[in-house]
Order: sequence, then C-alpha cells, then structure tokens
Amino acid sequence: MTFILSNHTSIANHFISELRDIKIQRDRMRFRRNMERLGEIFAYEISKTMFYEPGEVETPLGISETLLIPDQPVLMTIVRAGIPLHQGLLNYFDKADSGFIGAYRKTKKSGAFEIEKKYVTSPDLKDKIVVMADPMLATGRSMVLCCKELLATYPIKQLHIVSAIASEEGIEHVKAYLPKAKLWIGAVDSEMTSKAYIVPGLGDAGDLSYGEKM
Repeated sequence: MTFILSNHTSIANHFISELRDIKIQRDRMRFRRNMERLGEIFAYEISKTMFYEPGEVETPLGISETLLIPDQPVLMTIVRAGIPLHQGLLNYFDKADSGFIGAYRKTKKSGAFEIEKKYVTSPDLKDKIVVMADPMLATGRSMVLCCKELLATYPIKQLHIVSAIASEEGIEHVKAYLPKAKLWIGAVDSEMTSKAYIVPGLGDAGDLSYGEKM
C-alpha cells in the first residue's frame, strides 16, 4: 500500500510547498516546523489503519464511551534529518516508544556511494507496529538496509515507512525489497541527479534543518 499525500487536496500541500520553496526554507525553524507538521498529518492518517477497542472516559457529568488504540506504535527514524518528521509523529502518538538509527552515505572518489550504518538504539520491536521516518526517500537503499536489519532481528507485526519527498525509483526499490511495508509519502518526484538527490526535491533536509555538515 502506498499513500501519497499530495494526491489529495489538503493543507498538507501548503506545507510541502513551503518545504520546497528556496526562500522560505532559509528559515530553519519554519523548515523544521513544516516537516513536523507533515509528521502530524501522517500520524493522523496512519492512525486510521490501526486497531481500536472500546473504552470509557469519566467526565464531570458521567461516562462517555469511545474507541481507543490499546498499543501505540514504536517510532523509528534515521538521524539527523529524520528528527523533525519523527517529532511530528511523536506529537500525535505521544505515548509511543522511540528508536534511532545512525546511517549515512559514504561517497567514494568515483562519485559512487555506499550506505554506512553506525548504530541502532531501539526498544523491543517484537509484535509491534513500527513507523520508520526519513524525510527523503531517494534511492531507497538506506531505508531498505535499516528496515531489513530490524525485520531480521525482530518479528515486527507491521511496518510503516514515512517520507516527505520520494523518487519514483526509491519507491520501486522499497516495494521490491520490503513488499509488506506500507508507504506514506508526501510527494513523488520522477528524477534524481547523478549524486542521487531528488529533483526538484527540496535539497538536503538535514542541512536545511540543522546547518551544513563538514
């Protein structure tokens, strides 16, 4: 299942537009907040697919019957770029446990690159719904590498992948190697540069959130 937010008319299109806008994105605080807003919208959409059970809430005037999520998901992200998107998800799944993965592109002299994964810190994911967030799904290689390792370690009940911007190639790569994952994408672009940056994309999400790295 692939859900593409920009295929639907909603305020999310404004947030995606501002994330892409070269003038607005110079304001790091606004860039982070717009990414966080997308995380909140994705959390709401994902919540529609989850299991609910009857519950009761005592009000000052009586008892109200409702439906509640008995077990919140575990929220995972690839740092550092994924932190604002992760925070948006956490704003809504506010009782969820969190996990973090350190992974980056290691570029060779030839210009090619490989994915280096440095560490994983995670709660127990056995029989859990896992939401993995990374703002840019370019080639999809880092996402597949991280998720396949988690799936090999834990019997995960359900895997959701959340990205603000994805390439068509990245989506197809994830579908090929993680066929059971549910994808939640803000917008899809058709092109990538030779260095695997999405076009038109929005640039480097980590640098735009926190400053250029050395």
